[in-house]
Amino acid sequence: MTGSYSKIQTLLEKGVFIPEPSSIYIGEEVNTDYISGDRVEIYPGCRIYGEKTVISKGVRLGYEAPVTLEDCQLGAYVELKGGYFKKSVFLERSQMGSGAHVREACILEEASSGAHCVGLKQTILFPFVTLGSLINFCDCFMAGGTSRHDHSEVGSAYIHFNFTPEGDKATPSLIGDVPRGVMLDKPRIFLGGQGGMVGPVRIGFGNVVAAGSILRKDYLFENKLILASMPSDMVRDIPKRVLFSLNRIIKNNIIYISNLIALEDWYVYVRQPFLKKTEFGDLIFNGLIEKIHMALEERLKRLKELLEKHKEQKPEFFNKFDKLEELIKDRAQIKEHIKERDKFLHTLNQHLDSGGLNYIEFIKHLNIETKKYGIDWLDGIIHNLCEKVETIFPTLTPIINTHERTS
Repeated sequence: MTGSYSKIQTLLEKGVFIPEPSSIYIGEEVNTDYISGDRVEIYPGCRIYGEKTVISKGVRLGYEAPVTLEDCQLGAYVELKGGYFKKSVFLERSQMGSGAHVREACILEEASSGAHCVGLKQTILFPFVTLGSLINFCDCFMAGGTSRHDHSEVGSAYIHFNFTPEGDKATPSLIGDVPRGVMLDKPRIFLGGQGGMVGPVRIGFGNVVAAGSILRKDYLFENKLILASMPSDMVRDIPKRVLFSLNRIIKNNIIYISNLIALEDWYVYVRQPFLKKTEFGDLIFNGLIEKIHMALEERLKRLKELLEKHKEQKPEFFNKFDKLEELIKDRAQIKEHIKERDKFLHTLNQHLDSGGLNYIEFIKHLNIETKKYGIDWLDGIIHNLCEKVETIFPTLTPIINTHERTS
């Protein structure tokens, strides 16, 4: 407790607002140099752990209920109102309500949020995405929307079913995508409350899913109303997973992984220069890259478990998994020969040279031609990976349909 007390004293001297210093605990490993003294508020009952923990200016912890924070990186003006948060990144003005349970490898980008009692793990929310209350949304990526007044949303009491009756967790769902989602100009996606999604599922931008719907397949079209009715009562023998279903699951996992790799490149070339100009920006950038790597490791682990379980049905998938793993871990070849990246970065560098600091405003003011360069760059990464995987697993061809390759 002595070590914790001295760290609390250090924070008080820096200007951190701690109304009941004796009620909070700070682990010995926490580096107080990574905690800002500028308008940070830490309320009673909070516990802070982890040598990688970063708390930027304006952060507010535990106003509604105690917060436990472990190895998270928090950008400016993040508010975590109550709950448990571990090994995740929260970018500027993102927030979570009380009762939250946010575990490893989550990324909440600018002004994304969750209300009370939201559970997340291995989940990425792009700017402005909003989650209601009483939600389990693990193993998801979600984009869409243009602002805090026009954002993708998940209604209360929603569940992403990411654990099958057979015990598989190769179930990541892609709601929107990275190449178009980063441009912050796509129509919002709405998932109605008291509904669910049986992963892995892919959903196109602009779709509205009626409350109570359970999605069990991909909806790649855009701007439609989806009402998925429940099947009628039935009792029958449990079937073994058929090859068609297994192929679809593997394809959706590869597409999800390829989007993570595209997002990694976006963070390296576009996010990093903006973050470098902010308080603790290098640490927050490192946190983003670490979470992407954690997500990739998780997806490979779960996919390997799935292929091992079904290796008698389709042995070539499991026998060649090492080649897939090697490709993804040594992914420089996936990112080569994409000229559009340099064209996009030219505009980025001009903006930075003129003194631009705000990432969101930079994206919003891009012209159509520049956005197309950015989309083509990220799409190129996704298509490169899918094409290389098709050479390893020819029976998966095509992973991405022709109309998606040319979109």
